[in-house]
Amino acid sequence: MRVPSVYEQVRGLIVLGAYPAGQPITEQELCARLGVSRTPVRETLRRLESDGLVRAARRGVTVVELDAKALRDAYRMRAALDALTAELAARRQQAGKLAPADLGRLAEYADRADRATRGGDLVEGTRHNRAFHAWIATLADNPMVADALERIWDQIIVSTRVSLAAPARTARVDDEHRRMISAIEGGRPGEAAAAAREHVLATMSAVSEGVS
Repeated sequence: MRVPSVYEQVRGLIVLGAYPAGQPITEQELCARLGVSRTPVRETLRRLESDGLVRAARRGVTVVELDAKALRDAYRMRAALDALTAELAARRQQAGKLAPADLGRLAEYADRADRATRGGDLVEGTRHNRAFHAWIATLADNPMVADALERIWDQIIVSTRVSLAAPARTARVDDEHRRMISAIEGGRPGEAAAAAREHVLATMSAVSEGVS
């Protein structure tokens, strides 16, 4: 079994909320927590700063919290990239490059996200929701876009703690997911892109009400 790298461990601690937005982190603390030397910790913090998750502070770093404008900017960028991945996935389906099992897995993620969120488990709901969108990026077969989306997701989650938006949007989120699945399954690139873009912008509007 592969041992997670120092970068993966620290990134996980931040994204999962062990180090919430606004909290300072020192090299010494991470070294003691992970049982590693300063060199990999220092390299990790530089990489996380490049990812936009932390910023340099007087002692160590501080976990970044996006303000209202920066959060809207992140969502708009995510909307553009999600639209692109949905379009590319639909084009690959149109070309007969996606297996039925690939599409079935997409539906499974949507089902799990909906069940968890309706059951009040927003942590699991968010996890499956992210997996749903990440799988569309996988189906799109564009690693550069998938990597950019991962970084944006991290920033959004750290700043909001709930990326599936408000409970009032639960049913709408599931409906929006189903429209995306239908368009991808049907090999309709334009419709898939529009559905993905509208879904993310609707989530942005719901989240912005709480941070604006």
